[in-house]
Amino acid sequence: MIHVVLPYHLRNMARVEGDVALSVPDPATLGAVLDALEARYPVLRGTIRDHGTLRRRPFLRFFACARDYSLDPPETPLPEAVAAGLEPFLIVGAIAGG
Repeated sequence: MIHVVLPYHLRNMARVEGDVALSVPDPATLGAVLDALEARYPVLRGTIRDHGTLRRRPFLRFFACARDYSLDPPETPLPEAVAAGLEPFLIVGAIAGG
């Protein structure tokens, strides 16, 4: 099981509290986690990735094991610690401003 930590506004939309546990087939990739998340919580479709292009929405970032995966392609494998459920996959709301 992969543990996904969502920002408050996405947890609120999905009506979940705390981390989300997802079963993702091997190999656990960035795209596979996002696909599983959107399949389990259809209300999140289009909020994390664009409907048409499946590109990450602005102001959201992806982190795992202290590494930024935000600009990586969907087929990027996630660390073994994330795939094993030992470390979370973080979806973080970015803040902009001056």
